[in-house]
Amino acid sequence: MKKIQIKRIYVDAEDEDGYRILVDRLWPRGIKKEYAKLDEWNKDIPPSDDLRKWFDHQPERFKEFEKKYRMELTKKKEDLRRVRDIAKHTNLTLLYGANDPHINHAAVLLKVLEKMKG
Repeated sequence: MKKIQIKRIYVDAEDEDGYRILVDRLWPRGIKKEYAKLDEWNKDIPPSDDLRKWFDHQPERFKEFEKKYRMELTKKKEDLRRVRDIAKHTNLTLLYGANDPHINHAAVLLKVLEKMKG
């Protein structure tokens, strides 16, 4: 298994990033598509619009957000398996637009992918 990491889309791409997936439902402000150097924009595995709006990046809601997002992800096992399989062959970077590197959905997604078997 290769490395899986998360990274703000506003940080420059590096060769070590490997396969780069934007895991935000909305396109990040101020980023030109050619600058993003994406291999994929996955709009299926980010949190639902309702959950994203409810969370609103409020730290006091993160624990509950994580629980609800994990529940949403249980319905997306095939998508998760496909993304995890990419990391069998190359490094995988999950890109997100949020400001906080710890309190965001990509951090939750990273934990879920790391705990998956196979």
